[in-house]
Amino acid sequence: MQFKDYYKIMGLARTASQDEIKRAYRKLARKYHPDVSKESNAEEKFKELQEANEVLKDPEKRAAYDQLGADWRSGQDFRPPPDWGSGFEHSRAGGAGAGQGPADFSDFFSELFGSGSPFQGAGSAGQRGRSFSAAGQDHVARVDIDLEDAYRGGTRTVSLRSTELTPDGHVVVKPRTLRVSIPAGITDGQQIRLAGQGSPGMGGGPAGDLYLEIRLSPHAMFQAEGRDITLTLPVAPWEAALGETVAVPTLGGPVDMKLPPGARAGQKLRLKGRGLPGSPPGDQYVLLKLVLPPDSPEAKALFEQMKREVPFDPRAGMSQRGTAA
Repeated sequence: MQFKDYYKIMGLARTASQDEIKRAYRKLARKYHPDVSKESNAEEKFKELQEANEVLKDPEKRAAYDQLGADWRSGQDFRPPPDWGSGFEHSRAGGAGAGQGPADFSDFFSELFGSGSPFQGAGSAGQRGRSFSAAGQDHVARVDIDLEDAYRGGTRTVSLRSTELTPDGHVVVKPRTLRVSIPAGITDGQQIRLAGQGSPGMGGGPAGDLYLEIRLSPHAMFQAEGRDITLTLPVAPWEAALGETVAVPTLGGPVDMKLPPGARAGQKLRLKGRGLPGSPPGDQYVLLKLVLPPDSPEAKALFEQMKREVPFDPRAGMSQRGTAA
């Protein structure tokens, strides 16, 4: 995927005001509109212009795009950073599908602002309706938390960034911090509603709400799917063969688990109720991974003894005729 320099496409400096963006779009739209332009690449240029304007005309999308930095160049290979959009507060404008852009926008746009991105449905908008009294817009922000925090719950400080237009039409990013109660057992993608923390209302109308979308940070040992947890557990060959009892890490602390005799590599075992808490709680699944001991004369001697005394062909079930070399 290639990086798109939206400022270059519109012939603007990164410091351009929102009024300058509006004027640049109108000028270039007249130049490249396929119905009137004589340029050979007018259609392609017009699509690029529409995409750039879709981002830069909106203070929230523009501020998010600016967070990528000024060192990128058009055409460079690009992947969004792992924390893309985390902690960035934006208004929830429109219904389902808002903020995705036309289907012919680039993969670059879709990755940053399309379906599944932190900014799906983003878009600054004025108050709707003609009533002087109007409720403020709801805001949304994606927040990363550790899996241990999701298991235990508790209160933590969340740092957010939101956009604001200065009187001269420039976009600035303002930080704010909130104390948030994390319920035990919250899962990836769930939202926490903070009443009255969105945009202020007009004419005495109530403020909007802020919705924090929870994203569970990758964990060194555990993988979460809903409330269920999966762990890959290394076991020695004799532990698997003899059905030993082994200590298994869980989010609530280590527990002893009896392996079935003759356990196989890749076998999945279940620890009921050892996942994330809830009603009902999730389970923890233990995926067995057989690990050989470090190479040593003693280990080699034992394997040689097994080779002699244990009749075993791991490929006995494979019947394939060889071809002559």
